[in-house]
Amino acid sequence: MKGLQGVTLDRHSGASLARRRLAALLFGLGLAAAAGTRPATAQRIADLGPPVYGIQVVKSYPHDVGAFTQGLFLRDGFLYESTGLNGRSSVRKVRLETGEVLQKADLPADVFGEGITDWKDRIVGLTWQSQFGFVLDLKKFSVLGRFPYVGEGWGITRSDRELIMSDGSSALRFLDPETLRETRRLEVTAAGQPVARLNELEWVDGEIFANVWQTDRIARIDPKTGRVVAWIDLAGLLPERERIADYTDVLNGIAYDPKTKRLFVTGKLWPKVYEIRIEPKPIRR
Repeated sequence: MKGLQGVTLDRHSGASLARRRLAALLFGLGLAAAAGTRPATAQRIADLGPPVYGIQVVKSYPHDVGAFTQGLFLRDGFLYESTGLNGRSSVRKVRLETGEVLQKADLPADVFGEGITDWKDRIVGLTWQSQFGFVLDLKKFSVLGRFPYVGEGWGITRSDRELIMSDGSSALRFLDPETLRETRRLEVTAAGQPVARLNELEWVDGEIFANVWQTDRIARIDPKTGRVVAWIDLAGLLPERERIADYTDVLNGIAYDPKTKRLFVTGKLWPKVYEIRIEPKPIRR
């Protein structure tokens, strides 16, 4: 598929609507899409699958429809966003209310940018297949350094003690925030099955929220056990009338303000950022 003025899109490109719905169905049942995993029976899923919660839209905000969103976090009232695609990857500081890009650092043209998070006065970011991450000064966006890792980089977030990274598999990697070295890994499961394609991450009140690539679901993960304790269903969040055929891509991007308890989500090449509220009762158990 071609998009963005002829740039070839691959695993990060927009899947067909039918493919997205199929993937959402599988993950909605608590199944993993990992190769080699034997599906659980429908009865087992009904018995053991995590509850599914709906959402309410509190407000929507403008979003750069050309931003192929890979990472998102909120700090001091501003959104910080990383975008992907070779030759188009960047890190941005964005005014939430207007979508205005206030500050921007472009990544090298041969680098496909991925998730970002903040640690103290720094921004820590990932690249997809270049096998290194980078560190920027939070205020100046100047490059402070880089660090290696094996495999792919997808999403990254932090607790108050560790950085947490996804690589497209069902495993989460935990990093020392000062040395940026991996300290341990955690397998993520739902109904006893591995949950693969974990993408953008956000730390939310002691849980890890994770976009699952090519689905309209967010997994709420217990960081101690790796178990998905609940799903958040965002199907239909961006109406079909606001989608551009063969252009608008998947749900991706979660930001949370622990002080105000405000939660924000968006997607790749979406025209809006949504402030949402999770329904207090599940729509399905």
